[in-house]
Amino acid sequence: MKSLSILLLLSFLNFSLAFSQNHYGKNGLVASASTYASQAGLEIIKEGGNAVDASVATAFTLAVTWPFAGNIGGGGFMVIHTGDGEVTTFDFREKAPLASTKDMFLDENGNLKSGSNHNTALAIGVPGTVAGLYDAHQKYGQISWGKLMDRAIQLAEFGFPLPQSLAKDFYNFAQNPDRFPEMQEFIRNDGKLVGFGEYWKQPALAKTLKNIQKEGKKAFYEGKIAQTLVDYIQSQDGIITMEDLAEYESIERKPIHSTFNDYDLYGMPLPSSGGVAVTQMMNMWGQLDEIPKMGSVHYYHTLAEIMRKAFKDRAQYLGDMDYAEIPELEKLLSEAYAKELLNEIDFEKAGTSDSTDIQLFSEGQETTHLSVMDASGMAVSMTTTLEQGYGVKMQSPELGFLLNNEMGDFNAVPGKTNNSGQIGTPANTIEPSKRMLSSMSPFIVMKDNQPFLVIGSPGGRTIINTVFQTILATLVYDYPMNQSIEAPKVHHQWLPDRLIYEEYKMAPETLNSLEEMGHELQMRSFLGRLMGIKFNAETGFMEGAADSGSPDGGVASY
Repeated sequence: MKSLSILLLLSFLNFSLAFSQNHYGKNGLVASASTYASQAGLEIIKEGGNAVDASVATAFTLAVTWPFAGNIGGGGFMVIHTGDGEVTTFDFREKAPLASTKDMFLDENGNLKSGSNHNTALAIGVPGTVAGLYDAHQKYGQISWGKLMDRAIQLAEFGFPLPQSLAKDFYNFAQNPDRFPEMQEFIRNDGKLVGFGEYWKQPALAKTLKNIQKEGKKAFYEGKIAQTLVDYIQSQDGIITMEDLAEYESIERKPIHSTFNDYDLYGMPLPSSGGVAVTQMMNMWGQLDEIPKMGSVHYYHTLAEIMRKAFKDRAQYLGDMDYAEIPELEKLLSEAYAKELLNEIDFEKAGTSDSTDIQLFSEGQETTHLSVMDASGMAVSMTTTLEQGYGVKMQSPELGFLLNNEMGDFNAVPGKTNNSGQIGTPANTIEPSKRMLSSMSPFIVMKDNQPFLVIGSPGGRTIINTVFQTILATLVYDYPMNQSIEAPKVHHQWLPDRLIYEEYKMAPETLNSLEEMGHELQMRSFLGRLMGIKFNAETGFMEGAADSGSPDGGVASY
């Protein structure tokens, strides 16, 4: 068995990998948070699969090799360029269980019960990943469903050397058994903690994946897996039922479409707020009287003020359109409205944010993104999530996969407002079967009717701004893919009223000037972990890169 695992590992590592460098291919390219997953996707393309097939294989492999955020116990969003000029999306966001109520996380005094919306089984939303991957494949894939899961099953069954990033987390879980009781079996093989470089096998997950491989999404939402999952969640005082799983459906939706110069931009519609917010910001940027120099004080100040405007609207208006009417949506997406917002900006000093009538909510930062393109021009931009790292940190030992804590993306305390940015809008209050608002922002940018840029990132609310800035760096400043991804990023989300910047990436003089303009600054080690592909129509080459901030990320191409 171990010799087979070694052979599998060697085959996976037999491709070019270098963080922060561009990788080139003419036949296919996959960028993801796991080198194993990227290679799994590329293998599918080599075997005759298209970009959708490859994205499904990559996503299932991420569920094995990147449990931090890769999942079958969570949800996400997918933007697809079908290869014939059409762009569509799949929404497989998690949903609130049928027994949910708007005040389910409050005590008798109407106050939030600490941690209840993130650290308990009540925080688990009905998972959508398996449905989304299956439905996208059934409509747009071209090779057999079962073939797509072979590599993920092999890695789960025979194991792979545990990378340092996961090993550190496993050690921390092991040091806190009282705090993370449900993780203790997950991080061990035969009772022994798996350490760095040791083979980590997941036999329960392998069995689950084999059932899904054989029966498709039905195995997850109606069969023995579903009953085992419900029994486990309810044993932990959760409220998901068999009816919740049986009624879950992914939804194919029309994308948010906008134009910028000679480009067509396609993003996710609600309940992903990224498509709306990025469109608003691109509309504002496109009407600037003067384009600031990349990296200048004026550049960062302009970014901050544009972000401030978009995030105020995000907080005030956006939610699940299937449950809340969004009467302002057409206006929010218009260039005329963008001009109004732009006219309100002072380009010499920082604006102010106030919570008088704006309410926000807390959103986890640990998602994962993959970008895929094949030789036919089909492309996929997909972002998936468990909400926080390792989700709610619960798993049925019989099934072997971690569960999300996405209910924390709803408003836990309806109607309450403060300047800390912890509460959400009326459009995002909890309702049965409703999908929680998200910041995930997978995008495909087209030029001359073919994909030009496939981009996305994890990072909670920072996703929107990191994707926005990477699109700008590529479309406006003509940066290569790796430089667009690595360029210094900033983040402003209306509330809290501060400008976040990346450690070591901005000059002290720039930071001082921003403070003099009235910005309150906060440092963060990184913003986003982008995975991107840029296509050069003249040469026919795809140019892909994985963010150096992704510890195990990589690109596979040929």
